[in-house]
Amino acid sequence: MRLVLPGTLASRGMALGRARLVQPSRYAVDNRPLAEDEIEGELQQLHHALDTARQELRELRGKLHGALAREVNEFIDAHSLLLDDAELLRGLDDLIRIGHYRAGAALKKQRDRLAAVFEAMDDPYLRSRKEDIDQVIARVVSVLQRHTTPEERKLAARVGEILVADTIAPADMAQLAGNGLLGAITSSGSAYSHSAILARSLGLPMLVGARDALSMLHDDDLILLDAEGGEAIVHPTAQDLSRYRAWQREAAAEGRRLATLANAATCTRDGASIRLLANAETPADVTLARTRGADGVGLYRTEFLFLRHKGLPGEDEQFNAYRDLVLGMGGLPVTIRTLDLGADKADAAGLVMRGEDNPALGVRGVRLSLRYPAVFTTQIRAILRAACYGPVRVLVPMVTQPDELIAVRTLFKLARQDLKRENIDLPEKLPLGAMIEVPAAAINVRALLEHADFFAIGTNDLAQYVLAADRGNDALDNIYTPLQPALLRLLSHVIGAGRRAKKPVSLCGEIGGDVNFTAMLLALGLTEFSMHPSQLLLVRDRLATLDHGNLRNHATRLLRATTHEQVAELLAQLSD
Repeated sequence: MRLVLPGTLASRGMALGRARLVQPSRYAVDNRPLAEDEIEGELQQLHHALDTARQELRELRGKLHGALAREVNEFIDAHSLLLDDAELLRGLDDLIRIGHYRAGAALKKQRDRLAAVFEAMDDPYLRSRKEDIDQVIARVVSVLQRHTTPEERKLAARVGEILVADTIAPADMAQLAGNGLLGAITSSGSAYSHSAILARSLGLPMLVGARDALSMLHDDDLILLDAEGGEAIVHPTAQDLSRYRAWQREAAAEGRRLATLANAATCTRDGASIRLLANAETPADVTLARTRGADGVGLYRTEFLFLRHKGLPGEDEQFNAYRDLVLGMGGLPVTIRTLDLGADKADAAGLVMRGEDNPALGVRGVRLSLRYPAVFTTQIRAILRAACYGPVRVLVPMVTQPDELIAVRTLFKLARQDLKRENIDLPEKLPLGAMIEVPAAAINVRALLEHADFFAIGTNDLAQYVLAADRGNDALDNIYTPLQPALLRLLSHVIGAGRRAKKPVSLCGEIGGDVNFTAMLLALGLTEFSMHPSQLLLVRDRLATLDHGNLRNHATRLLRATTHEQVAELLAQLSD
């Protein structure tokens, strides 16, 4: 019988496939106490499972490239750290050795204990990290279960399946996408979660918040996942299938039409010229940016050199990566962001601060770089040398106050003097910009104007900090939305300050490449967008349908709105 399950659109598209259910870990474990002579064997079984889980993450990392790697590696690092957490491991050993728990029961006990600690936290960001504990423990439990049965891990979905789960870890989604997964439906989660962002970058349709999916669906049910319409149709009718085939034809035609825009100028319906830049991290990103007609690179992340390196990357290694980027863009401007590590990310180089009470608000970005001037100077020297091969701008992350930019400029000046003494040719000028992602920097942006040549707004973090809401926390869906009036006013303030000072302002957060927010950003005065290269043609196409002058004339109305619902309603009227 036909059944329709509503959900929230997380990644557009449609898919037709068989359901593959993944129930939340039940921890159906053996609670019988261990006999004394079973303890050593149980410990060996547990540590074998832990080693296997670590190996799985390493193998997954090795398979990831390009955008997929960029989106997923942060989570692989976080989960790998948890698997090596001394307190967690000591607790498991004690439960088996002293408490006579079996391995599965010990994992459940530790999971419950840690979950209680996270749930008691006031900070919503830290509270949401409980999900990482669940995912890591579930991975180890899965290995244990696999060890006792010949059956493959259920998550290893087959080609042509649609995953149905409570939540999906980004690492698991990456693995399944490589196995031919067609789409995903989750009963919880947020459209702003990292898994949802990953699904969008992969072009994988996804619904979140389909509350009854796990209880109403069964393995191998035929599902028409209609992420365009925000619903999943179980046992679709001939009429549903006809609609799906029509969508496929239209999507194919739309893809061919968009491809013709690769070499088109980027302008609005009334002729306003807009710059579209690309966010990049790998050579594949750079290639895609060129083929999609980007005007340059608006954000080049350098963290990957540190995250994937055992020890610190040397100056020559960094120089080679930056030089290849500059050469790859063939004379178009590139913006290199200096190291943006923090305690919320693992690093193999041992730079990040451990044990901070609230790492999201801790020593990260430029704060971390300035704590290690020798390491930072190595990166600065590499950037300066690469800038001889084409136009380069430098973007400083997590800026809060002018002192930080002054300190960075001083380090650049000293590095320049040293390189000149070594008879290395250098560009006369290297624009230095501030990433605006801290509310203090946005509110006090005029204080930064004297020291910054340009601004790039990082809306992912800025929105989280302004709204005090983690974008991955589905319990805060009604708060975390880029349409919040407070965020709009802050964006307008920064863009306006830059425009009046005749300094470029770009936006490189997730909403820069989301066509749902293009009209809003135009209305606020933004004329430089930076996004994942896969979104360039979609945004170019969207811009061509919008009247820049009309949107700008109604910016005041937009900024007077008092709720995000009012903003959405106004935008719908203005975008027609």
